Amino acid sequence: MQGASIVRGIVGQARPILIGQLAGMAFAVVDTVLSGHASSVDLATMGLGLSVYSTVFVGLMGATSALNPIVAHHFGGGRLAAIGATYVQGLWMALFLAALGMLPLLFAGSWLPWFHAPAEVEAQVARYLRVLALALPGALMFRAIYAVNTAVSRPHVVMTLQLAGLGLKVCLSYLLILGGLGLPRLGAVGGAVASAIVFWTLFLMGFGYMHRSPVYHAFAIHRAWPRWPVLREILELGVPMSVSYALEATSFTAITLLAARLGTAVMGGHQVVANLAALCFMLPLSLSVATATLTAQAIGAGEPRRARETALTGMRIGAFVAAVTVLAVWTLRGGIVRLYTRDPAVAATALTLIPYLAAFHFFDALQTVASFVLRAYRLAIAPTVVHAAALWGLGVTGGYLVAFGGLWGPPWGIAGMWLMQSVALALAAVLLVGVYYTVGRRRVAKGLGG
Repeated sequence: MQGASIVRGIVGQARPILIGQLAGMAFAVVDTVLSGHASSVDLATMGLGLSVYSTVFVGLMGATSALNPIVAHHFGGGRLAAIGATYVQGLWMALFLAALGMLPLLFAGSWLPWFHAPAEVEAQVARYLRVLALALPGALMFRAIYAVNTAVSRPHVVMTLQLAGLGLKVCLSYLLILGGLGLPRLGAVGGAVASAIVFWTLFLMGFGYMHRSPVYHAFAIHRAWPRWPVLREILELGVPMSVSYALEATSFTAITLLAARLGTAVMGGHQVVANLAALCFMLPLSLSVATATLTAQAIGAGEPRRARETALTGMRIGAFVAAVTVLAVWTLRGGIVRLYTRDPAVAATALTLIPYLAAFHFFDALQTVASFVLRAYRLAIAPTVVHAAALWGLGVTGGYLVAFGGLWGPPWGIAGMWLMQSVALALAAVLLVGVYYTVGRRRVAKGLGG
């Protein structure tokens, strides 16, 4: 019965997390579609500007995500007052990180020429990033609210906020990108203005709710100046998490940049499969967050056996869901690709990459759950080292040699990049699951919760 209870707990937590993440993904989809209707320059601006901002945001988001295992430990151990102190310091840390991240965005004009983008696109991107620099503090502080609420098993709170934010985002982006109700037609920059308004609105709504709702009174949330001991605890876990997130994100960005040299048809096919991979990834990511949260709560409660059973159950669910997803994508591959494109050359390239996507997604799901579980044990160095060695050492470097260097006979082209990234994820999954089995067994043997 305990196993069934754990499954219900993970699935119950994962459901609102998944819905909220899909709502967050839709922000970029809305802006991309509307910018495409504005002009080709606006679409190019959105693509380049959003990729730059996302790189900065993801790199900093890892540190705020460290609040999740720390707060979950406190919650599981009944140290409720410590949750409020950690939350307040997490907001301060988000502000400090935002101040650092704003610098490259505010002064984008000094480094954008390195991309050799058309002059009109470069000027637009600089304005776009300056606006998003103002959005960054609100976005990171909202991620702190997201992490804390998820850690105390209240993911439905942030899901509700994200859905409300999506509704506001659709309205504002439509009015500001295309112009309406007397507002100027700002193109892609209008999407950035809309994002800034929405992110700050989400933060203020979440901040206000947590201070007014009686549910959070037990956490003793009070104003406080920055306190280095608490900030250090967050950063010790958060810095390697940020590095790990950045390694994962940039390894796939590198594939996209290398694919650009293979022609528009290959680039288009790659983008179709890459987007499909991103959509599929939302499922294991949601399960990973839910599994890590419940594992960390068990660790904080001093129950190593329950923590281990939760972690292993999450891995099994992740593997099962990934296998079902892969089977569905393979069965429906023709129809899925036709939804993305009518170009025969692009479709043909995409269809040749689907088999690699199957392996890519399965091993990505497994290594993601394992990574999150290790962080629940406050072990963030191992995922970072594994991601550096596997994703960049084997995936990017090996992929380049197979795709362009003729390492295995004639150059494989884009298929070589996907092949080696799949092999890299398989290696990462084996290593991270192996590390977890060792750690979990030792904790149970010693009777340690954390």
